[in-house]
Amino acid sequence: MEKLFSYGTLQLESVQKETFGRELVGRKDSLLGYVLSQVKIKDQAVVKLSGKEFHPMLKYTGEMSDTVDGVVFEITAAELKHADEYEVDEYIRIKGDFISGQQAWIYACADEHKVKS
Repeated sequence: MEKLFSYGTLQLESVQKETFGRELVGRKDSLLGYVLSQVKIKDQAVVKLSGKEFHPMLKYTGEMSDTVDGVVFEITAAELKHADEYEVDEYIRIKGDFISGQQAWIYACADEHKVKS
């Protein structure tokens, strides 16, 4: 099983059912070293599915006092690929660290990651 952190539209039941074919079960947790910003979504299929033109986006700060609350879901490797297809190009999937001590996949700002690389 894979662990996937959601801090935005992947928490919506309608998005889960369309993306994964089922409602997900997860646990609340907080991501360390990030803050939330927003991104305007250009992909109209994603806007239609989520009902939102602006989606939250993780921005890396590296400050462990900066946290983002959300839910960590357990999904299959195949479902993780579906999540990759749902997310637009402005996001990149990387591992994040959480208050609980676990690691999970997160979708963060792709431009921020390119700056760090």
